[in-house]
Amino acid sequence: MTAVLALALLTFQAPADQRCTPQEVAALTTPSTQPYRLTCQADLSGVDIRRRVMIEGAEGSGASLDCGGGSIRAPGPATTAAPTLAVWSRREGDRWSRPVDVTIRNCTVVGNVRIWGMGAGGSMRDLLASSRTAGHTQAAQSSAPIRVVLDRVRFEGVGTIPLYVGPGVTRTMVTRSTFTGRSTSTAVYLDAESAGALIQDNDFDIRTGREQIAVDGSGANRIVGNRLALHGKGGVFLYRNCGEDGVIRHQTPSYNQITDNLFTGAGWLRPRAVVIGSREGGRRYCGDDRGWPFGSSADDGDGATGNLTARNIVRR
Repeated sequence: MTAVLALALLTFQAPADQRCTPQEVAALTTPSTQPYRLTCQADLSGVDIRRRVMIEGAEGSGASLDCGGGSIRAPGPATTAAPTLAVWSRREGDRWSRPVDVTIRNCTVVGNVRIWGMGAGGSMRDLLASSRTAGHTQAAQSSAPIRVVLDRVRFEGVGTIPLYVGPGVTRTMVTRSTFTGRSTSTAVYLDAESAGALIQDNDFDIRTGREQIAVDGSGANRIVGNRLALHGKGGVFLYRNCGEDGVIRHQTPSYNQITDNLFTGAGWLRPRAVVIGSREGGRRYCGDDRGWPFGSSADDGDGATGNLTARNIVRR
């Protein structure tokens, strides 16, 4: 557990508060096909945003957006490379510039939210190279956003995963939020080397193609007090997705807590609300990361240990 949270629990000095000027608010709320780069604190009192919002690099640290009940809806499809709301790190030479202490409140996000360090925008080159070094987990965590808060957000899925927490992202908080609409995959995805997320007091009533929450090589997360309507699908699955895109997964899905959740609409034959070690290899691409003496390159198993499940209620 210490290794999992070695960097996730570091304390950073938050930047000084900086309110958005009237000119910045006007630009943010002007419809556009181009993303708005938010570097200040905006309170919109219900005004809708009709463009993508990007919070990128260290200059985005301390940024916040309170929609006051309004929505963010961008023109065109929401994709991995062009999400509705992005909190991203940016490569600058041989280092990464990352946003710290970002807050999103009282917003309806129609599309998707992507929090990402290495691999932001779908480019796997840096992530692939780093995964072939022994210190990959620490490198990914030190490069990725930390302490992103999503509070009272309504996620309206339109096909893509509504909330993706990327490699190395630490201490994400998702509280008092709702997930609706549809996803061809999951509602929430916690990717490899991420850690320390809190998913608490949320309502999931979204049609998914698979389980609601995927914990893929992500550790020391707390999934507590949520209400999940499964519609016959799975609930929370813990696994390590060995070999996908050739990226070695170093961290295992360990030391997670899944407690006090209510699962309704579970499948009659296989009511799989919480599954620890749901894959154990068994994917055609597991061999794509072979050749290194660590992580999923050395062992295709999930390696899930030290996880706690308690007081969860499952109803068909």
